[in-house]
Amino acid sequence: MKIVKLTGQIEILSGLHIGGGDDTMKIGGIDNGVVKDVNTDKPYIPGSSLKGKMRSLLEWDCRVVGQGDGTPFSSKILEKIPEPDKLRAKTLLKLFGDKEGEFGITRISIGDCKLSEVSKDKVLSEAKYENVINRQKGTAEHPRQTERVPAGVMFDYDIRIKVLEGDDEQELIDMVKKGFELIESDYLGGNGSRGYGRVRFISD
Repeated sequence: MKIVKLTGQIEILSGLHIGGGDDTMKIGGIDNGVVKDVNTDKPYIPGSSLKGKMRSLLEWDCRVVGQGDGTPFSSKILEKIPEPDKLRAKTLLKLFGDKEGEFGITRISIGDCKLSEVSKDKVLSEAKYENVINRQKGTAEHPRQTERVPAGVMFDYDIRIKVLEGDDEQELIDMVKKGFELIESDYLGGNGSRGYGRVRFISD
């Protein structure tokens, strides 16, 4: 077995919000905070958020989403995939693992993306005020504050890929890079339809 390491930075291009799951709200404070490291109180991007977004977009790109029942793609429905798309679908199963077992364990491991050293002195939080417009009165209602990591902040990513016997190493790496492209074209985190979460991946 060989382990390939992909590292680099994620540059935030528009305010990023990945929720911290706070169960309390302080009067006059942020209603919807971002996830932060408990030891440093600095924001980070959870590896699970990056991995989940990448897998979801790659499933759409490989045209396998419509073949299942809404659950993550597995080899159980591989026979439904048209032949031209089947090769990439198999690579997808190798990369993210196959709960049915045909393609073995997941090959990809994505660590939490910590704040880059170049961003340690930047402003790391902004409060975005939002509301709902009453369609009949034309007035703003239900004001709230959402915390975001502002544009310009950088995070370090660290991705490991296990290359097992019989795997095509470049094929797996290329699929991860395609995942980067898809996220750059879409968004990361929440509220993407409102312009949040535009990012750019910079490889070392």
